[in-house]
Amino acid sequence: MVLSGLVSLALLFPVVKAAGGGPQLSPEYKHFYEFPLPVPPVKVPLTTSTRDDGTKIEYYEVNIKPLTQQVYPELPPTKLVGYDGISPGPTFHMTFGTEAVVRFINSGNDKPTVTHLHGSITHPPWDGWAEDQIPVGSYKDYYYPNAQRARTLWYHDHAIDHTAENAYFGQAGFYILTDDKEKASGLPQGKYDIPLALSGKQYDSKGQLVSPATQPGVSLFGDIIHVNGQPWPFLDVEPRKYRFRILDTSISRTFRIYFVDNLSVKEEETAKHIQFYVVGSDSGRTSKPVLTPDLWASIAERWEIVIDFAPYAGKPIYMKNFFVTQADTPYANTDQVMKFNVGKVVTDNSNNGPLPASFDPLPLPPPKDLSKPDHVFTFENKNGEWKINGVTFGDINNRVLAKPPRGKVELWKLINNSGGWAHPIHVHLVDFQVVSRQKGSRGVEAYESAALQDVVLLGQNEEVYVLARYGPWEGLYMFHCHNLVHEDHAMMAAFNVSDLASFNYGPQTAKFIDPVDPRFISRPYDPTIQTLDFVKGADGPLQKFGKLNAYQHNDEVEAALVSYWATETKTITDTAPVQSEFNGNGGKGKRIAEAFAKPTPS
Repeated sequence: MVLSGLVSLALLFPVVKAAGGGPQLSPEYKHFYEFPLPVPPVKVPLTTSTRDDGTKIEYYEVNIKPLTQQVYPELPPTKLVGYDGISPGPTFHMTFGTEAVVRFINSGNDKPTVTHLHGSITHPPWDGWAEDQIPVGSYKDYYYPNAQRARTLWYHDHAIDHTAENAYFGQAGFYILTDDKEKASGLPQGKYDIPLALSGKQYDSKGQLVSPATQPGVSLFGDIIHVNGQPWPFLDVEPRKYRFRILDTSISRTFRIYFVDNLSVKEEETAKHIQFYVVGSDSGRTSKPVLTPDLWASIAERWEIVIDFAPYAGKPIYMKNFFVTQADTPYANTDQVMKFNVGKVVTDNSNNGPLPASFDPLPLPPPKDLSKPDHVFTFENKNGEWKINGVTFGDINNRVLAKPPRGKVELWKLINNSGGWAHPIHVHLVDFQVVSRQKGSRGVEAYESAALQDVVLLGQNEEVYVLARYGPWEGLYMFHCHNLVHEDHAMMAAFNVSDLASFNYGPQTAKFIDPVDPRFISRPYDPTIQTLDFVKGADGPLQKFGKLNAYQHNDEVEAALVSYWATETKTITDTAPVQSEFNGNGGKGKRIAEAFAKPTPS
């Protein structure tokens, strides 16, 4: 029998009284707002290659290796595994139009890894397919386009069956893409633009993380709230506008944040909340700044906000969290997040003026009839298993649930019939519009209406409709619940963006449709061979990737697909493929997709 998260953990660990009162499973934490917010270092490329046409590819290396972190001053250091031996990993600051090859080396994790660049239009071989693993002692080169408008992405583990463990123990980091329009947007930049990775974790009496592997299938919400790896930190700020990039890196906990100038203010006292602006989402800038007293941030969602500390010079401000967020288990102090010590002097007033009334219009897909969704997907716990439409990811012959033709706009209806849990749903490759939220406790939030997303919180007893154009690339991609405990227990499926026989766009002819293409899988790592000189050489990865023509003409391809579907008169079917179309081997990392059938006109 599967116990609830609270009951099962209480059996394993003694309940202690936390500083704020109430039950807590971890040892008592006594250092609220004593330690500063850590800010991850910026990752620097090792070399850059320039093509004949002037376009560039930067090369990076990331070592996945163990580290220790002093979480509880009174207890032994916590053992983690992180990118470059830090957690969160280093922050990538990338420029639109400059591609990247990032080599991830599994130097010391105790299990295989996979890296997913979450929010990128990456071809399947480099998207982080869960079975495309990097064993210990091996590496994989990931090829990223950096071809979307400015946005906050993040990179994290996506390995089959143990994504939750790998991500929970440290494998997550920011990947920030910028462009000229963002630089001219008037939004705070530089030291006034700060990434904040929120998470909930739980510790044992020796200061070590309680692993999700100890409680199969049960959410691990965590009772110690971290920001950038530090429990309940503080940040010294100037009395001016700041931009914060909010990312929920938890494996199970959803946040609903708000700001107050008095720690005793409660979540229901909305009139006492400090209002702030939502200016960005998973896909980049919203269509306009949206004023709000609070913000839902479910697992893997990214929201960019601007708050003005000017009225609070010399005072403390607190970021808090709603105790009640869907079906998450609240613990003492999970309503607190971090503290801001507002100074009295502004050292730089650049990008500190009024926010613009609007940003660029969103590239919204054309509307569709809600009564005629292209697909309906039910996320449920059935017979003790987490499933989508009755299928688990381990059901290899049935897990491909959709075949959207390349570039076609589809409406997906997502259903959660349970009041016992919520599911943050992530669809790889695309940015979608949340067009309707029904039957649950809320509608579409105002800031969601001004945004495109790649994650949506499917709440208790809710139905959510999402609209997206499935492109620009063909191939096999995943969609899944981003409660990583649910994901590891197979609440994941696939969709095949299928070929258009009548779409002929000359400049982009190469196809990379197989997520475990043998040309691009991991290889054993030998540092005496894989030197930087080799990487830069004629036979190295920079030259080879540069010749693939994988991402060039991206904007033209997207425009051509929009034009194609604006005039297409045939009905092209989207049905799940026949069972022989995709073959797998249970996650051993060999070729899965042996045949990619084309949709047929009807």
